Amino acid sequence: MFRSVDKPLLYITLALFTGGLLVLGSASMVLSMQNSGFIGYYALKQLVLGGGIGMVALLVAWRVPYRIWKKLSLPFMLLAFILLAILFLPQLSYSWGGARRWLVFGPISFQPAEFLKLAFVIYLASWLDARREEVHSISYGMIPFALMLAIVGMFLVMQPDIGTLGVVAITSGVMYFLGGGRMSQIATLSLFGLTILYLIVKTAPYRLSRFTVFLNPGTEPQGIGYQITQAFIAIGSGGFFGQGFGRSLQKYNYLPEPMGDSIFAIYAEELGFLGATVLILLFSFLFWRGLVIAKNARDNFGKLLAAGISISIMTQAFVNMAAISGLLPLTGIPLPFVSYGGSSLAMTLAGVGILLNISKHT
Repeated sequence: MFRSVDKPLLYITLALFTGGLLVLGSASMVLSMQNSGFIGYYALKQLVLGGGIGMVALLVAWRVPYRIWKKLSLPFMLLAFILLAILFLPQLSYSWGGARRWLVFGPISFQPAEFLKLAFVIYLASWLDARREEVHSISYGMIPFALMLAIVGMFLVMQPDIGTLGVVAITSGVMYFLGGGRMSQIATLSLFGLTILYLIVKTAPYRLSRFTVFLNPGTEPQGIGYQITQAFIAIGSGGFFGQGFGRSLQKYNYLPEPMGDSIFAIYAEELGFLGATVLILLFSFLFWRGLVIAKNARDNFGKLLAAGISISIMTQAFVNMAAISGLLPLTGIPLPFVSYGGSSLAMTLAGVGILLNISKHT
C-alpha cells in the first residue's frame, strides 16, 4: 500500500503523531481527572476524533491525485469563508477566553481557521500557478494578492485569532515570493502589514500587554506576565534531561493551557533540553522532506502546494515553541501534532497526505 510513499515523511509524521498523543496524555492528565474522572480523557478524545478523522483524511489525500485540489481550490475557499461567517451566529458557535473560534455540532466542535489555513494554501498555489507570468506585476499580482490576504485577515481579526493570521501571512508571503513575486513587493507588503498589526495591537489592551510582557518578561508575574513566568519555570526546571515523563509539576493548575498552546513548556519540563531538541529536529526533518518534495514536483502547482503546506506546518510549530519560550509574544496557536485540538490535528494530517501524493508524481 505504501510502496510509492515518501517513507521518510511518513515515518516522521507517525513519530510526531504518536509522540504527540503521549505528550498530550501526560500534559492533560490533571484536567482530564478534574473534568471527567478519567485520566486519559482528552488524549483518547484526540486520538478518536482528531487522529481518526485525520488519518482517514491523510489516506484519502494520499490516494487522490493532487491536481484535483486545483479544481476545488475556489469552492474550498468559499466554504472556508462561509464557515468563518457562521462563527458569528451565537446559536452555532462557541466563545471562550474572549475569542469566538469554534463551531459546535452537538458534542463535536470544529475550528474553521484550521480549515482556512489549508484551503488558502491550495487556493494560493492555484492562483499563483495560473498567473505565473503576471505575479511580478503590481496591478495583476501584488494588489490582488494583498486584497486576498486582507479579506482572510479581516475574518481572523474579527474572531480574533492574530496567531493564525501571522502563520497565514508568513506562509502566503513566502509562497508569493516562490511564485514569482519580487523582493521589493514583499518588503512593501511586509511594511504595510506591520503597520496594520501595530494598529490592531494598539486597539486591544490585552494584545498590547502581550508585547509588554514580551519586551519585559518580569512584568507582573502574578498578573499579565503569569503565563510566561510559569512557562519559564517549567522549561528551566526541565534542565538537560528533564524531570521524567509524566512528572511535570506545572500541569497541576500552575501553567495556563497546559494541553494547549503551553504544552511545549510541559514537554520541556518532563523531557528537558534533550527532548525539546528531538522535537525540533522532527519538525525540521518534516520541513526538509516537504521542501524536497516541492523541489522535485512535476509541475509548478505541485511545487507551490508542497512548499506552502510545509512552510505552514513549520511556521506554526516555530511560532508556538518560540512564543512559549519567550522568543516571540504569546499568540495562542496550537503546536502541530501535539496540542489538544482535533481540528488542528486532522487538517495537519490532511496536509501531509497531500504532500505524500505529490511525492508519488515526482
